[in-house]
Amino acid sequence: MPEGDTVWNTARVLQRALAGARLTGSDFRVPQLAATDLTGWTVRESASRGKHLLLRLTAPPDEGNRNGRDWTLHSHLRMDGAWRAYAPGERWAARPAHLIRVVLRSPGAVAVGYHLHELALIPTAEEESLVGHLGPDLLGPDWDPDEAVRRLAARPDETIGEALLDQRNLAGVGNLYKCEVLFLRGVSPWTPVRAVPDLAGTVGLAQRLLAANRGRWTQSTTGSLHRGQTTYVYGRRAQPCRRCGTAIRKEELGERVTYWCPACQPDH
Repeated sequence: MPEGDTVWNTARVLQRALAGARLTGSDFRVPQLAATDLTGWTVRESASRGKHLLLRLTAPPDEGNRNGRDWTLHSHLRMDGAWRAYAPGERWAARPAHLIRVVLRSPGAVAVGYHLHELALIPTAEEESLVGHLGPDLLGPDWDPDEAVRRLAARPDETIGEALLDQRNLAGVGNLYKCEVLFLRGVSPWTPVRAVPDLAGTVGLAQRLLAANRGRWTQSTTGSLHRGQTTYVYGRRAQPCRRCGTAIRKEELGERVTYWCPACQPDH
């Protein structure tokens, strides 16, 4: 599930593969960037902000009005996007070829972006136009739990399940962590924000869970990395709760499904 930790991990993959390299070729397979050629551009760094991926580059001196300027290739993974790094000549086997949206080549690696969303190339100085609305990043240097709590509390009548997914409040929580955090806190996803007993504790737990999974691809909230044992409620509809044995339920909340235990997370 591409949530904040997955995007953080993906940024590190691209950092190791491309940072400091001068691109030897690029291939964009989206209409808005189809004519863009990044050959000769230097990759400065790869960074994440919540669920957004920011690949920062510098244009070469002979690039016309882009002369020596810093640019950012922005992408969003949403539910199904992915970046993969391959050695030159290695077979691209991660996804079907028709899902490829961009290919970046360097002397030491090839980065391939699959099913990317919101792909855009903008001046780095204008990054805030794309990510400035985001709340504090749970895995970023701007993480501020007090600010996250303040933003959540500013909409007291919103359900906590929807509020945690709102990236304007805190950046990085997706559906998996929403469900798991609320189970561990014993809070129903339909509880209004104003009725959540300890918002600071909820925010702190979300940050710790994402941080615990940083650096690995298996997302676990239970402490186990074994298949079928990594979550308490997420993806476990009709299976017994690991605490009380009650069947886990699944319903829609806003535009997303939610999983919860009706016994451990009673209605507010």
